[in-house]
Amino acid sequence: MSDTAFQTNPDNFCYRHPDRQSFVLCQRCLRTICPECQTPLPVGVICPECLAEQRKQHQANVTRMPRRRPLARAAANGTPIVTYTLMGVTIFFYLLGLIPGGFGDLVQVWLAFNGQLAYTQPWRLVTVTLVHASPWHIALNMLALWALGRSLEPLLGRWRFLALYLLSAVGGSVLTALLAPSTWVVGASGAVWGLLGAMFVIGRHIGANVTAIAVLLGLNLVITFLPGSGIAWQAHIGGGLVGALVGFIFARTRAIRQQRTQVWLLVAVAVGLIALLAIPLFLYR
Repeated sequence: MSDTAFQTNPDNFCYRHPDRQSFVLCQRCLRTICPECQTPLPVGVICPECLAEQRKQHQANVTRMPRRRPLARAAANGTPIVTYTLMGVTIFFYLLGLIPGGFGDLVQVWLAFNGQLAYTQPWRLVTVTLVHASPWHIALNMLALWALGRSLEPLLGRWRFLALYLLSAVGGSVLTALLAPSTWVVGASGAVWGLLGAMFVIGRHIGANVTAIAVLLGLNLVITFLPGSGIAWQAHIGGGLVGALVGFIFARTRAIRQQRTQVWLLVAVAVGLIALLAIPLFLYR
């Protein structure tokens, strides 16, 4: 091709500015574009029309994507929502119990656990976690819940973690009803012990180093049985045993195809705890 033909060839000039010679092609439509019309991208340059079309397609995709609510975004980011909720609810009811004029005492009386009242007022099996005897009592339990929940909840998921916490609380209440039916019990220690037991079992199954958890369990066990400690060891042991059992279920039913089996096993644990609760009816009648 002669110089004259080359220079007069319209393919060598910007399609938007015919008076500007260029040899750069749009990577999408392959039309010639001058420097003013070029938009650099990782794959090359594109013309204004292709850029507008690409932005339009991107905007359509963004519009079609459902917006996540703040709770869903927090869950996706691994924030232990259930842990913080349990802490907030527990602290709220503890503060209610501090209201003077008899109202605070009434709240504590209606939420604390007593084995002899578990049959007519079954909510006490769980609400025992909302009542604490002192600021130190609730502070230590909430600190343990915060430390354990930040690791366990993202690992298990919100609903499994909540099921573990509630079943452990019920386990502590049931063993208390079996061994000390007339004792009044307060605190979330049984549920916290359940988290410890589950973390130990799950850690063993996934090959994690559980030495620190074992030491913590041992120290708590020694403190629980110290003379004059005033600790309801039945709630601690009951919660820890149920937590270890639930942790074993989670560890052995991790596959997606086992989810239904996992749910039924958790239901079986709950039913078993209710069945055990019936034993004092025959032992202490």
